[in-house]
Amino acid sequence: MSGRALSFGAVAEAYERFRPGYPEALRDTVLAYAGRPVRTALEIGAGTGKATRLFARPGTVVTATDPDGAMLAELRKHVPADVRTVRAAFEDLPPGERYDLVYAAAALHWTSPQGRWSRMAALLEPGGVLASCGGPVRLADPAAEEAVRAARAPFLDTDEIPSPDGTPEGHAMQWPGTELQQTPWFADVRQQVIERRVTMRAPDYVGHLSTLSAYLELPASAQEEVFRRIERVLPETVELVADVIVHLARRLPQDASSQDATAGAV
Repeated sequence: MSGRALSFGAVAEAYERFRPGYPEALRDTVLAYAGRPVRTALEIGAGTGKATRLFARPGTVVTATDPDGAMLAELRKHVPADVRTVRAAFEDLPPGERYDLVYAAAALHWTSPQGRWSRMAALLEPGGVLASCGGPVRLADPAAEEAVRAARAPFLDTDEIPSPDGTPEGHAMQWPGTELQQTPWFADVRQQVIERRVTMRAPDYVGHLSTLSAYLELPASAQEEVFRRIERVLPETVELVADVIVHLARRLPQDASSQDATAGAV
């Protein structure tokens, strides 16, 4: 896991305050796809627990994992007491325990590609569900977006994370669906978009930017200057396009796979 992936703990409180949460429609979409009770769930890269809160409901036991202790400390302030927390990267989770649902919210791209899908399959019961969600948060006003791009340009070309497999934006199927379609461990791969608009005060939007890994990698003095420049070009309030892109896949029964899911899990 890269240092960029481990940069969020320093801004855990800001992450909780400024990052939009997830709509109930996300939980409804995942459970409808599952088509059966989800009694156990494992979250990868839980952060401050924004998605944890959706799935930690009566009848579902959630284990929330994250490699950053500061993020998990913030998470514990906001989730039910019966949520189990484990400080570990996805690659370091011990094998053996299986779940009805494994999910990741804006976190799966931080996992190592080596053995990713065999390891994921090994964490799921046959017929269990993998759910991944995320998507860029952008200014709805093109003029405001361009003004921010120009203000940011001396420091960053972009603040977005490229597709891990190079799938171009606008392609009918986005990552990780593109890779899941090619694995021997998963079937019924689906992509769904939950449309969402969020309105924020300009300082809060800048606070949101302050939690993005691209900015966290800048020196402190550069962060202060770029945020000052961005806030200067924004109106008092901004509308954001914050659609949630959901990818779903079902773990094939062990005997339906051409390879043993545990073979690549180390």
